[in-house]
Amino acid sequence: MNPGDPHILVVDDDRRLQQLLQKYLMENGFLVSTAESAADAEAKLQSLTFDLMIVDVMMPGEDGMSFTQRIRDKAGIPIVMLTARGEGDDRIAGLESGADDYLPKPFEPRELVLRVRSVLRRNEPQRPPDAVARFGPFSFDVERMELLRDGTTVALTSREAALLKVFARNPGATLSRMRLSQQSGSGERTIDVQVTRLRRKIEDDPRMPRFLQTVWGEGYVLRTEHS
Repeated sequence: MNPGDPHILVVDDDRRLQQLLQKYLMENGFLVSTAESAADAEAKLQSLTFDLMIVDVMMPGEDGMSFTQRIRDKAGIPIVMLTARGEGDDRIAGLESGADDYLPKPFEPRELVLRVRSVLRRNEPQRPPDAVARFGPFSFDVERMELLRDGTTVALTSREAALLKVFARNPGATLSRMRLSQQSGSGERTIDVQVTRLRRKIEDDPRMPRFLQTVWGEGYVLRTEHS
């Protein structure tokens, strides 16, 4: 386990299920703590930081729906709800209480892991785009649309600069020709031509690009220091 692994709090009064979930989640790369009741969970929330909670609906004392509704905004973390009841109305009630996802028992542990990962991805804070994209000896100022190679300006046409700006704002993301066209203002049919021209200016061997790569059947991707 690594300190940077997501930390999950499992809130369930069923000790056996607690242990099973803890073992399985830890085997799949999570840090896991457990709580037996809403009160126990609230106490742990005051002293530890969690990335997600898994909360059972049916618990002694305060039930999971009430706890979720009361703690969701206060805790500020996503919640996956577990329940023995899988009816549509119960699922809707769970989601209305503030849960990010809802899984009826019995369930496959693998499905829970997939749902947990999906919820964590949806709740990741959006990192603002870097003002300067760096790749190899190049740096591209996104706002000024200025490309430098080892501090020396590389001349770009307005279309090349607009296209590179789209890539720089989405480092590591595969962008389709349609999206590149819409965001750069170039015609979709000219994207391949503009990419070829950019490669001549930033690649040592444009036929085997290191930075501006083709993703066959999908589009293009810019590989930077942070992607």
